[in-house]
Amino acid sequence: MALRSLLAKDWTLEVNTSSSAAPTWTTVRGLTKLEFTLDSETEDDSDFDSDGWASEVVTQRKWALEAEGRRKRDTGSASFVPDPGQEALRRAGLVVGINANVEVRWYRKDGSPDAFQGTAAVQYKGAGGEVTDLEPFECELTGQGEPIEIDNPVAA
Repeated sequence: MALRSLLAKDWTLEVNTSSSAAPTWTTVRGLTKLEFTLDSETEDDSDFDSDGWASEVVTQRKWALEAEGRRKRDTGSASFVPDPGQEALRRAGLVVGINANVEVRWYRKDGSPDAFQGTAAVQYKGAGGEVTDLEPFECELTGQGEPIEIDNPVAA
């Protein structure tokens, strides 16, 4: 049996553009990078009974998603019509408080079991660049509580 590598491009990011009670999952298109990070805080819980071996326990975790991409337009439109997923993140990134939070889910499009959902605060960056650049967008989603493992929507 030959083993094959998983490709980073097989991930997708969706943002809920409706309510939690009746979600509408909208794909964020134009992604060139999607990176999930999980950081842990630990405390030393070593004691005299450990025969000289140190021990640590995780006391807190936090997660974030870093998304980057290109802003694109519908080629059939004379004016710029933003991607609905990118636009939901951009709008949340312009406000403060609870309205800066979005519900997101991210999963592998190949159907593997890697699939998560959570609420995150949006830090949006984008617009501009050099005269020959494609217009970028960057977005950091900082987790609000635990990311929940979900059934992969592709496999379901």
